[in-house]
Amino acid sequence: MDESRIRQLGDELFDAWRARRTVPPLVEREPDIALEDAYRIQSRYIERRLAAGETIVGKKIGVTSKPVQDFLGVFQPDFGQLTSGMVHEEGEAIDLGTLIQPKAEAELAFVLKEDLRGPGVTAMDVIRATDYVVPCFEIVDSRITDWKIRIQDTVADNASCGVFVLGGSRGDPRRLDITLAGMVLEKNGELHSTGVGAAVQGSPANAVAWLANTLGELGIPFKAGEVILSGSQSALVPVADGDELVCTVGGLGSCRVKFSGRSAA
Repeated sequence: MDESRIRQLGDELFDAWRARRTVPPLVEREPDIALEDAYRIQSRYIERRLAAGETIVGKKIGVTSKPVQDFLGVFQPDFGQLTSGMVHEEGEAIDLGTLIQPKAEAELAFVLKEDLRGPGVTAMDVIRATDYVVPCFEIVDSRITDWKIRIQDTVADNASCGVFVLGGSRGDPRRLDITLAGMVLEKNGELHSTGVGAAVQGSPANAVAWLANTLGELGIPFKAGEVILSGSQSALVPVADGDELVCTVGGLGSCRVKFSGRSAA
């Protein structure tokens, strides 16, 4: 795909994000779009957000667990960039009017104390480079109409990033078994689903190592202080005005998020 088309599609996704509207699936309009093209479109989209004043605060891994893969019909991990405009504080209600067609997923976030650069990064390297882990919610949001996505669509759309919320409970991954620690997700006070770290590529640390190595091959390092979202341990949860979600990780603590308003879609 030529550079002018890459820029055009990246700009289209940026404009859709800013206007809170969707666009037709890219794979329907560009049947031959390659995964490499999709990541170049993502880079253009992020370039536009950075030019608008945001900064990179971390990375995310998407489509790591079977429930999410089954829901989306996408069967390989992807990654996206986290920006300062995506950060929400725990306790504040997320205005759904700033999103289009949001769905929540519960996961474990790693906050780094050291740089990491692949290839060759192992799960143990990830643990050593991590300052702490926290339970979190990512509110994914697609700029693609009706979530009709293939892997190229979600990659181009920055791995369907919306916003995210970090919990206040910090844990040391050297003392917490993040592979076997169970996660309980409640919606409006009722049990919604359960999960475990092993559902994410065998361990959330494995997923983070995969991303460090994948980005390392592209010359992109993890940097100290960055937040790395390791991938959902829950099924995607549709959210609406007044909903409250709580995810609790055994031995670590909880993250709570509330929603108000009505999404654009």
